[in-house]
Amino acid sequence: MTVVGIDDTDSRERGMCTTYAAARLRERVGGRCLLVRLNPAVPYKTRGNAALAVVTDSDPETAFDAARELVESDAELADDRTNPGVVVASGSPADVPPEVAGWTDRAMREILSPEAARDICERYGYQTAGWETEQGLVGALAAVGAERAWERAGVDTSYETISYRERDRWGTDRRVDADSLFAAADAHYPTVWDTVDRTTGDLVAVPHTPGPVLHAIRGDDPDATRECARAVDSEAIERRCTFETNQGTDAHLASGTLETARDGRSYRLDATVSTAPDTREGGHVFLELADGEARLNAAAFAPTGRFRDWVRALRVGDDVTACGEVTDGTVKLEKVAVRSLRETERVTPECPECGRRMESAGRGQGYRCRGDCGTTASGKVDQEIARDIEVGWYEVPPHARRHVARPLIRGGFDAPVHPES
Repeated sequence: MTVVGIDDTDSRERGMCTTYAAARLRERVGGRCLLVRLNPAVPYKTRGNAALAVVTDSDPETAFDAARELVESDAELADDRTNPGVVVASGSPADVPPEVAGWTDRAMREILSPEAARDICERYGYQTAGWETEQGLVGALAAVGAERAWERAGVDTSYETISYRERDRWGTDRRVDADSLFAAADAHYPTVWDTVDRTTGDLVAVPHTPGPVLHAIRGDDPDATRECARAVDSEAIERRCTFETNQGTDAHLASGTLETARDGRSYRLDATVSTAPDTREGGHVFLELADGEARLNAAAFAPTGRFRDWVRALRVGDDVTACGEVTDGTVKLEKVAVRSLRETERVTPECPECGRRMESAGRGQGYRCRGDCGTTASGKVDQEIARDIEVGWYEVPPHARRHVARPLIRGGFDAPVHPES
């Protein structure tokens, strides 16, 4: 058995997609494909920062030659930001060394160097090929270690069936019938998820980039994703491939604290809301989180749409778990768990006789009625707050969700969920 890892064959402007290279490689050497989402905070990613692996019974030399030929023919090497890498390991993916599986874990949460990847490959005798800066070796090695890394971490993998366009249509407008996509999505929900956004009408499965992907159907069962893909009325399909993947798993999130959170990583952070949500220019919503003396800003940006309404509903004193990438000292919120709500606030008392709000009687002297009632109060009183949010998990809508982020509909959360569909 042989594992072939490939990464960074695509381009933001020119298109291509490394999943397409993996699908073509599988057709040449046989086997199955893994799609590995890595750290979404990496600044030089093309889009979703995915690396690919093909697990095959082909011998390592044959697989290596086929992979190199495919990169040479398919990768967008004219783009100086495209830096492919290929790593080939002999043996079962379940038997890779712990260090290689550990590399996969790190690549999902850290920013790593191709030099470090090459050192590991040399240590274990893996065949490698790199182009330009060889940055793709980072993801290619991570793809080789993915299956063991997922098994060690107990990642409940999902599946994605990708339908590819005929090559002469790349870069042109996609023809996908919206009604048939919505019907297919409804027929297979919730086993198939993040296919459409039922509130905005967005076709989430249909990308807007110039590459080969026509539509991509994600879900918990490979037969369901394939059946859903076949039900969509569209332009001609060149080929299809189904990938096992860590998409929809939150594999990128690490447990952390406000004090230790660093830029370029994604976390689950327990904290208390310490400032009222503030809607700023552009519709972005900001607030401050506190944990003891530590402070960290959090934001729900405009593209997260209606998720911002839940963030606006938070109040100072609410306890939350905030999930997202930290950039420039701010957590870019992907989902939030409300752990406890502040139910009361301290207010100036009302006069029990006339119902008017009392006034201060002087420093340290409490409050008195503004009228002639003669009533007094020793200090402020607790008043119940009407809340427009409940305890539980809230998430960004499908059109704004990262590939690796776990939709609430998948379950596995530690509080009630309020899923977006």
